[in-house]
Amino acid sequence: MADVTERGRSYRYVGPVELKAAVRPGGGGRRIGSAADFDGWIVEQSAAELAEPFTFVVGVDGVLRLAPRRSEHVACAGGDMVLSAGEISFMREADRWTVSEVSNQSTGYCPDVTSWAEVARALDAAELRRPSGFTHEVVFRRCPDCQERNIVREDDFVCVFCGSGLPAAWNVDPTP
Repeated sequence: MADVTERGRSYRYVGPVELKAAVRPGGGGRRIGSAADFDGWIVEQSAAELAEPFTFVVGVDGVLRLAPRRSEHVACAGGDMVLSAGEISFMREADRWTVSEVSNQSTGYCPDVTSWAEVARALDAAELRRPSGFTHEVVFRRCPDCQERNIVREDDFVCVFCGSGLPAAWNVDPTP
């Protein structure tokens, strides 16, 4: 179920059950609640890791969590609900780190593009320069007929699995 909290909508994991079942208790991405947290984390990353985007989630506590790119979002979140999820890249700009790219690309949580506000708040708390929105927005919808999750491309709101029309509003995880 997707709940709306005082922080915004929270998203439940909707991906393959075997991936959630593999999440280790106490696991999860590195919590980045401040500039000091980010500074400690970034120096641990290799040049090869920095060349690729990282997996991120914003927990329901509003805090950014980061993990290597090939990590599952549900593992980064420790199996919990999130306020957003996606991929993020960083680059060194003058004397500080900045976000070069950020998307809501997470087929496990399928967050709406409106989750950007939560990402922006989390990045601001970590004192990271950021773009004004997702640099790559992914529009997720669930087909009301076949129930498959879809990525909408080029504003074509048609299910790629059965050809039915997809709704204009986010509906990936309908309230039971």
